[in-house]
Amino acid sequence: MSPKTVTDQEILPGSRVLVTGASGLLGRSVAQKLVDLGYEVTTLQRSSSSIDGAQEVRGSLSDPEAVTRAVEGQHAIIHMAAKVSVSGEREEFVEVNIRGTERLLEAAWSAGVDNVLHVSSPSVAHGGSSLVGEGAGAADPEHAEGNYAQTKAEAELIAETYGSAGMNVLIIRPHLIWGPGDGQLTHRIVARARSGRLPILGSGAALVDTLYIDNAVEAFVAGLRRLPAIHGQRLVLTNGEPRPIGELLMGIAEAGGAKRPRMRVAPAIAKAAGLAVEKIWASASRVTEMPGDGEPPMTKFLAEQLSTAHWFDQRRTRESLDWTPSVSVDQGLEKLSEHVRRTGGVL
Repeated sequence: MSPKTVTDQEILPGSRVLVTGASGLLGRSVAQKLVDLGYEVTTLQRSSSSIDGAQEVRGSLSDPEAVTRAVEGQHAIIHMAAKVSVSGEREEFVEVNIRGTERLLEAAWSAGVDNVLHVSSPSVAHGGSSLVGEGAGAADPEHAEGNYAQTKAEAELIAETYGSAGMNVLIIRPHLIWGPGDGQLTHRIVARARSGRLPILGSGAALVDTLYIDNAVEAFVAGLRRLPAIHGQRLVLTNGEPRPIGELLMGIAEAGGAKRPRMRVAPAIAKAAGLAVEKIWASASRVTEMPGDGEPPMTKFLAEQLSTAHWFDQRRTRESLDWTPSVSVDQGLEKLSEHVRRTGGVL
């Protein structure tokens, strides 16, 4: 490694950085920001990332040859690629989230890549109860709920194993990213509100922390830069502005051009219905194309997320990253609304 680009304290512009999963909003945005700052960026993903100035390796984490080519000569890796869904066969999650992480880190170790920023999720340490001002507890595959959370928890433990062996590993768990261009949370909230299928569970008063996309990008760039000095940590990443979940859903729906959701459902009923829907959806999805966004309208995990508090102490995150959010939740809603007006309703 060149001392001009990587030191014991920082990974500087000019360093070679691999970003996996750069076809998604967060990965694409982080990779483009790194290019703009002067990093030499390579991306690994199945479809084109459309990032000006980055080198592409087209392939998946299931392809050992593509993974080997992608990691060769890198100073650092930001590992974002994952199977993200509230439904689906467990084997699909295992192949990407567990085996894919194993292939990537094994190849990185063999290639002498010293620095890895592993992107995880707060759900890896969430067993369904409320989280109030929590930090980043240890990943717990046994008690994490759903295939996504369980396999991401196992992937995080794999990353920590490499950290214990001498690799610089920093784990960041972003929570509920939203904003313009987001095809996950933002799209689903707005699409379901537009169709009248977005419920408010119970009173909607449970406090929930979220993360605006611009803040996520800035934080990940800060994490990469400071990785040699702060490795070995687990950091939950949010705006640090807990809001009632009902207020957030209504705000994002309105900013996206939809009417405020009016349907209210008791949490216990939603959880019971979610369990039943999961079973029906899993069986039906094997033989037919599912409607809408391909996700079930409710699952037990989703019902818990919409009815229990989950917000996090951000003091350690901000101190470690030397970062604070630049866009508040209210400013983010304004930006989303402006984007939707400017694009004629496109999120």
